[in-house]
Amino acid sequence: MADNDQHPGDDAAGRAQAFARIDTSKPSIARVYDFFLGGKDNYAIDRQVGEATLQIAPDAPAAGRSNRAFLRRVVRHLAAEAGIRQFLDIGSGLPTQGNVHEVAQKVAPEARVVYVDNDPIVLLHGRALLATNGSTTVVEADIRDPESILGHPGVRALIDFDQPVALLLFAILHHVNDHEDPHGIAARFREALPSGSYLALSHFHNPGPSMPDVSAQATTAEKLFNENLGTGRWRTREEILAYFGDLPLIEPGLVPLPEWRPDPGEVFEPGITYHTFVGGVAHKP
Repeated sequence: MADNDQHPGDDAAGRAQAFARIDTSKPSIARVYDFFLGGKDNYAIDRQVGEATLQIAPDAPAAGRSNRAFLRRVVRHLAAEAGIRQFLDIGSGLPTQGNVHEVAQKVAPEARVVYVDNDPIVLLHGRALLATNGSTTVVEADIRDPESILGHPGVRALIDFDQPVALLLFAILHHVNDHEDPHGIAARFREALPSGSYLALSHFHNPGPSMPDVSAQATTAEKLFNENLGTGRWRTREEILAYFGDLPLIEPGLVPLPEWRPDPGEVFEPGITYHTFVGGVAHKP
């Protein structure tokens, strides 16, 4: 594992330093998602936000699981069908079953994966998980500073930007506020991708007047997230499509997560969040 920030073999002092940076008095996006996914790496404040969200959207955990299932299907497709061997996962969140490197390396053991996150608890758990994996690393950086990611020595050690890359932006751009220019950020990453690359993303979605009840739920959830997490935007279909720029989306386009190439026999029950979480994959010719 080639990580310029901190090698996973660091001593107890390094781990203690990472733990010291974890603020348990404020909710963490990664830890709230962990709560929804049934994980144990969350604190009382995270569960408080999670429980409040459940009052608005009781099927929020199902939406979290749907996002992870979408990620796994996308990675499997890109590794097995598109032949991608490099994956850059920004805003990766806490490790859970079916991580990108597990899915990709099951298809292609030589696949290289870089996880990027700015949450110290993610870095701590990620480094522990990847201690024996020389083809995968986790680095500390923030999506709001694309150059810090694209030029990071840990990223450059595993990702060759002269060869096709899968850029994964799952459940991250909706935590970039409008004034932080999420579309400019996405454009910078698209620009950095070489020909043959793919951009995959999932995003909170507000369907607007066409689905007034769902739209109202999305507006209420957005208010809750911004009051408690400081970020969270349920954007329109047009706003989300703009992240792909002029890159053509592969079939079936931008759709509710369960509808993106479901596995044979897979069934899903549309709940209140079904139309408020969408995803898609685009190819850079």
